[in-house]
Amino acid sequence: MRRARLLLVVLAVVLVAGPGRDASAAAAFRVIVHPDVKGSQMPRSVLAAIFLKQALKWGDGRPVVPVDQSTQSAVRRQFSNDVLKQGVVEVQVYWQRKITAGLVPPPVKTSDEDVVAFVASTPGAIGYVSSSTALPATVREVTVVD
Repeated sequence: MRRARLLLVVLAVVLVAGPGRDASAAAAFRVIVHPDVKGSQMPRSVLAAIFLKQALKWGDGRPVVPVDQSTQSAVRRQFSNDVLKQGVVEVQVYWQRKITAGLVPPPVKTSDEDVVAFVASTPGAIGYVSSSTALPATVREVTVVD
């Protein structure tokens, strides 16, 4: 009887956490930029500085325009953890402090499609989307390097 219960518990865990439910794989992201942004790679530290608005201009002097995803989005959680090295809540606290100093956080879009549309229509824009998002020719992906 004890063995049967243990088998049922193991089976339930396998069914709940089974294949295709790996959180890190499901939440992976791609960084996209407006086509006029130069370069194909970006250091993770520069990307973090851009999204925390510590880096305000591209190398050619044009303004950087980052766009974030919803705080409820899995891709934002993954991006915050991997790039900003902070959880979403910590980033929100950061922005609450910066807002009182007059700095405005990046605009927030509610879907990958909205981020793609914003980046495509905004010179100097940069955003991130789920790795499964199809990218039109109106945006370009950049590789994040350490």
